[in-house]
Amino acid sequence: MFKAISSLRKSLVLPLHSNIRTLQTFSKYNAQAASALREKPLYQDDEYADVDWDNLGFGLTPADYMYVMKCSKDGEFTQGELSRFGNIQLSPSAGAIYEGTKAYRKENGKLLLFRPDHNAVRMQLGAERMLIPSPSVDQFVDAVKQTAYANKRWVPPSGKGSLYIRPLLMGSGPILGLGPSPEYTFIVYASPVGNYFKEGIAALNLYVEEEYVRAAPGGAGGVKSITNYAPVLKALSRAKSRGFSDVLYLDSVKKKYLEEASSCNVFVVKGRTISTPATNGTILEGVTRKSVMEIASDQGYEVVEKSVHVDEVMEADEVFCTGTAVGVAPVGTITYQDKRVEYETGDESVCQKLRSVLVGIQTGSIEDTKGWVTCIN
Repeated sequence: MFKAISSLRKSLVLPLHSNIRTLQTFSKYNAQAASALREKPLYQDDEYADVDWDNLGFGLTPADYMYVMKCSKDGEFTQGELSRFGNIQLSPSAGAIYEGTKAYRKENGKLLLFRPDHNAVRMQLGAERMLIPSPSVDQFVDAVKQTAYANKRWVPPSGKGSLYIRPLLMGSGPILGLGPSPEYTFIVYASPVGNYFKEGIAALNLYVEEEYVRAAPGGAGGVKSITNYAPVLKALSRAKSRGFSDVLYLDSVKKKYLEEASSCNVFVVKGRTISTPATNGTILEGVTRKSVMEIASDQGYEVVEKSVHVDEVMEADEVFCTGTAVGVAPVGTITYQDKRVEYETGDESVCQKLRSVLVGIQTGSIEDTKGWVTCIN
């Protein structure tokens, strides 16, 4: 009898508790929803916005709300939400037209910049191609100096790396149609870096890409902007999944002539002749490329800018890459149409000799007789 009463009491109480919890939860969500509606109403009650509909042109007239949804590195988008139209937070490293230069620390602690005026000129040329106003050379260099000095504690000790400095120029004004932005922003930020490739200073293994191209005549291949680098990502990802370090791209017309790698220029060595693809609008005119060409000429090599056939690459003695990020990097192998060729590397290679001189000038261990280095202390 007592057991039956106890059981009946539980059967009555448990649903009651469950219903109370349900009601509490429902009330909680109702309160949250009401709060959200008060803070961010989903819609305006007016039938029409206050707009002169008879004179509506094609320009930016912001509506009330925008939808924002973020995507993580794994490719998954989070749940988005409506918010009032307005400015968004954006990382300075998001990208547009940009440059790359480095600050180095000498053994005595002083800081050095390498040819930042050339980066300034290249940004101006790229900005002109994209119809963007750009800072003067003096403004650019002064901004780089100030950024490097303000971040001097982030410059690695001599021989341990460098401070990578990224000047960035991007449209920051509102516009809907196709046309120049009504406002632009110039930013310079910095980050300490080591070697660009995971191989460090070890030789790279490259793959000649025949399906995808990175630039075409008349395009923006010679501009250091996100439009230059975005086309390489798919081919580069595929090559890396197959164990290669980077991709060598061919011309878009005949697909027989070497252009450059994903993020660096390429040099081909045969005997005492060093060849590199000519800059004809599809290839970025690298500051490191220019410097290495001059150093090589000083050392008695014949340096030739020309159209480099892929067959010449496969018959070369050496191949190496140059760039601000990569420095001067030796190539150990190149694979083209299932044929793999190995190249000379090591301390006695042309690549290493040129690299030693360049790094020596950049870090102050070799006297700068060319006026390439700027001391900012």
